Amino acid sequence: MPSTFFGLNIAYSGLLASNAAQNTTANNIANVDTPGYSRQKVQQQAANALRVFQTYGCAGAGVETLAIEQIRDEFYDFRFWNNNAKVGEYSQKQYYMTMVEDYFDDTPISPGFKTIFDQMMITGLGELLKNPNDATAKSQFTGYASTLSDYFNNLAGNMEKLQKDVNQEIKLKVDELNSLAGEIATLNKQINTIELTGVKANELRDRRALLLDQLSQIVDVEVKETPVYDTNNPDRETGANRFIVKIAGGQVLVDGNEYNSLECVARTSYEKVNQTDIDGLYDVYWENGQQFNLYNAAMGGALRGLIEMRDGNNSENFTGLITATGMNADGADTVTVQVGKEYLKDLNKCNLSDQGGIINLGNQEFYYDSWEYSISYDDEGNPVYSYTFTLSKDRNLNPARLTNDRVGKNASTGASIAYQGVPYYMSQMNEWLRTFSQKFNDILTSGYDSGGRQGIQMFVADHATDSEQFDFPYENRYDKYYGKSRDEVLKTLTDDIYNELVGAKYQEIFQEKKDEVYQAPTEAEIEQRANEIKAKLQSQNPVPAIPSDEELKAQAQTELEAEATKTAERAAKEFADEQIENYTADFRLQAEQEAADILADGVFTLNVKDDSYFRMTAANFSILSAMLLDPGRMANRYAQGDGVEQSDLLKDLKLLVTDKSKMSFRGCSASEFLQCVLSDVALNAQRANTFYQSFSDISGTIDVQRMSISGVDEDEEAVNLVKYQNGYNLACQIIQTLSEMYDQLILQTGV
Repeated sequence: MPSTFFGLNIAYSGLLASNAAQNTTANNIANVDTPGYSRQKVQQQAANALRVFQTYGCAGAGVETLAIEQIRDEFYDFRFWNNNAKVGEYSQKQYYMTMVEDYFDDTPISPGFKTIFDQMMITGLGELLKNPNDATAKSQFTGYASTLSDYFNNLAGNMEKLQKDVNQEIKLKVDELNSLAGEIATLNKQINTIELTGVKANELRDRRALLLDQLSQIVDVEVKETPVYDTNNPDRETGANRFIVKIAGGQVLVDGNEYNSLECVARTSYEKVNQTDIDGLYDVYWENGQQFNLYNAAMGGALRGLIEMRDGNNSENFTGLITATGMNADGADTVTVQVGKEYLKDLNKCNLSDQGGIINLGNQEFYYDSWEYSISYDDEGNPVYSYTFTLSKDRNLNPARLTNDRVGKNASTGASIAYQGVPYYMSQMNEWLRTFSQKFNDILTSGYDSGGRQGIQMFVADHATDSEQFDFPYENRYDKYYGKSRDEVLKTLTDDIYNELVGAKYQEIFQEKKDEVYQAPTEAEIEQRANEIKAKLQSQNPVPAIPSDEELKAQAQTELEAEATKTAERAAKEFADEQIENYTADFRLQAEQEAADILADGVFTLNVKDDSYFRMTAANFSILSAMLLDPGRMANRYAQGDGVEQSDLLKDLKLLVTDKSKMSFRGCSASEFLQCVLSDVALNAQRANTFYQSFSDISGTIDVQRMSISGVDEDEEAVNLVKYQNGYNLACQIIQTLSEMYDQLILQTGV
């Protein structure tokens, strides 16, 4: 039989349960606007019934309050974290691609490529075609060309600044990641300390989940929590849990109350990946010195977006097959890598570092100091393209020597990143500039200016360390060989040598005949011409100021000498045209022999340090100093003997604008550069905007689903207050009723 006061105990348990529920509800209402807070609920169950050995069996013993639990669904947390990584990635891409769009934009307020290029090639060249000998028109055209140079210099500067900003933000994100990891590890310890006593640390768990929300936007997050068991009694749960956070495809960041921090280390000048990279780009390492793979395909979050913006190369990194190893005259190891990618065969498209770097040879990294680009020919006469890297002799950089077991293995520099980031757009600018400058300069140097002088280049590149400029000699022109078979190259070389021999001989014959035919004016002729000039002036009405006799003679001498020179040149040209035929056959044989000798080894080699168009970038693109000082040096005609009004060369320059057979960039004409690049920029920007909006919407949807379970509903909590108040009041009434019964029983009956 139960105790006389058994009912009082039952009512008391109900009072405690209602009080706990009321306090929990009050806590929920107080935290209705607290970020990350999860709704809590009192878990109750009926107390174990007592056997009373009566016909009615067992008697209920009231209610037990087991725990105050948070209402949270881990499934929605995991979904939110996975989606949040995408939000973080595309938010970064959206922000920086908007800046890239602004840089390339062409508006009346901020003129871009199309406006500036049209000023030079349509407006400036159009005026020059009207009067090819006009010094003012040439000066104006040179000014427009200088504006084009400034445009690309500024654009490259903006892109470098963008890369620097992204690089700095990577460091900030890594620092933030370390801070979050440390706080999560601290919370793990606090949670386990509390829960070892059998109590749930709800608020601390909420705080940890909120930190994971923040962490998931920086990098992808994988979370696993497992209970810790007593090794001596596996069936006993200790209440503690092992909480592990992994990032970037499974790399452990937090394990219990321990965490692995990351640090950013700036690359040195000899660790650059791309020619256009700024100095000091960060690599990330774990605190134990092991490199953190920034290019892990599984990595997500803001870090992925930033890395792809900073290093994205559209999968155009250096890669090839090792075909030979060796040693140069200085005792440094060398390795030859044959390439098959078109962007590596064509040096105009190449963006390989020109200051040294790191090359992976068969999964082993080596530092290299320089490289050479070579074109050779196979047995069928087809071109074979390869790069020979000279490895550093510094044993601190390369502790191990290169061995020939690397032959047949793959070689690569940098990572293949299938995103169009800063390096890609810089490479596109470089390719257009190199191609356009080659075609433009080739036309200019093949003709003569108004004074009969050999044409000079207009577009060059400035040295980085001094005031000198690269002059791009013809012998360093790789395009003599690029894309051509051995037979085609042999013919091209033969023609070049033949034209050079013929040109030199023609000039020799022409000059000798000119000197022979030229008759300097006599004193009598000068006197007669001076009198004619004076008479002509005196016949004018009104009569102008008459120069002195000496001035009249000087003018007369100049006119007579010019006429004599023109007569001599005409006679010399006719004579040279006839005589040169006597030499052409011999020159052809000589040219064929010299061309064959050049290709005896079947190899063309260009060192990265040589003055070649590879050294031209958007950052150092410039106008030849001699052209700026004297715009009259700009060629306008092909034949030296043609009149100063001849403009056949200028007409060919104008064809570069629209004629794809003269110059082609990505299958388009020269003037369509901006259209090609802006299509990439616009597509990437639109894609970033679309995906950011899409994943943000999904994130909002998941968060709504999550909050529908764990969020605090004010209306629901108000109902709970009334419900728990009624329960509390009823428990109090039971106690009051029982008190009256006990009073009657004890005081009135004397039991």
